[in-house]
Amino acid sequence: MASAAVLWFGENMSAVPLRSSKTVASAARSVTVLGATGSIGDSTMDLLRASPDRYQVEALTANSNVAALAKLAREFDARFAAIADPNLLEDLQDALAGTGTECGAGESAVIEAASRPADWVMAAVSGAAGLKPALAAVDRGATVALANKECLVCAGDFFMQRAAKAGACILPADSEHNALFQALGSGNREELIRVIITASGGPFRTWASADIEQATLAQALKHPNWSMGQKITIDSASMMNKGLEVIEASYLFALKPDEIDVLVHPQSIVHGMVEFSDRSVVAQLGVPDMRIPIAHCLGWPDRIVGPSAKLDLAKIGQLTFEVPDFKRFPGLRLAYDALRTGNGATAVYNAANEVAVAAFIAGKIRFGAIAGLVEATLEDWMRSGNQAPLTSADDAIVVDHIARNKAATLLPQIAAKAS
Repeated sequence: MASAAVLWFGENMSAVPLRSSKTVASAARSVTVLGATGSIGDSTMDLLRASPDRYQVEALTANSNVAALAKLAREFDARFAAIADPNLLEDLQDALAGTGTECGAGESAVIEAASRPADWVMAAVSGAAGLKPALAAVDRGATVALANKECLVCAGDFFMQRAAKAGACILPADSEHNALFQALGSGNREELIRVIITASGGPFRTWASADIEQATLAQALKHPNWSMGQKITIDSASMMNKGLEVIEASYLFALKPDEIDVLVHPQSIVHGMVEFSDRSVVAQLGVPDMRIPIAHCLGWPDRIVGPSAKLDLAKIGQLTFEVPDFKRFPGLRLAYDALRTGNGATAVYNAANEVAVAAFIAGKIRFGAIAGLVEATLEDWMRSGNQAPLTSADDAIVVDHIARNKAATLLPQIAAKAS
């Protein structure tokens, strides 16, 4: 669909295209959606639904929701459907009987879905389980809209190297990284001063440290602007999610930690900014709706008509910005520490946070102990002397597994310390 793109760091260093010549699509674009029944998948399918003549669905996957996956496969006449739970193959086959849609189950089937010949792949399988399918799409040189944080947080270096080697095109689907993606096209690498990722501040933006420490699950799930899944909403409340985004930005755009700043922006209208050497700051704005960055990826290098609401700045009235407080939200500081440490530390950060959030949801630790568990796990990892560059998906999965086990081991003492 697109002609050759000019890459931010050249062909051998980045797979994120910042400039390209537009072309007109001559035929329907084939797409695959990995994680079609999740929140990102739902937004993607909504956009596909709005342009039925423009896109042809090659493959869809889901974790365990057979009914929702089968419904989508029927609606979009998908050629292949895969359910990640290997025990649900028969259920999926029964649900799609008579449709002509091929079915598969288990990790290998999800990887097969990513390997099929779709022009464009939405990589929205959450967690470490999304890494190998995303790599399968990358290795065949596909255009990959990346919404899976773990691909970069756990394996950023070799993931982007593999993409560049295969000639794959990585399009950031997260709102913040997509904003940077759009703004970076206004200049060249040597003109860059810094990028700025915005954060809503979550539900605890104005809370005192002692109150944040004792916050309940119900309070953590009351995000002021975005409607998201439970885990990411809690990450937003702790600002761990913003830490993950800092790590992602570093790997996506080959940026040093000191070239990435965060500003708290409660209105969630400005999603990202880039400052250049002439002190011009280019920003991307939009209402809080994930369909906007996904639509940008889905149409790239063109723009498609999106269903999101019009941005009415006069009605909003004002846009405000604050410096993030690392003392009240230590998870953000820890992300920078992990990024500077490298050699698997960002994978440890992510894994420990997932264990901590699960423990908080289960009532095993207080909200304030989430960052404490992540910090303790990172410190243990650095003391272990096992740090080494990660060169494969298996390397990343091993580090993820070790970190989860260590976090689980440290959990009782962190819980006792916080009580």
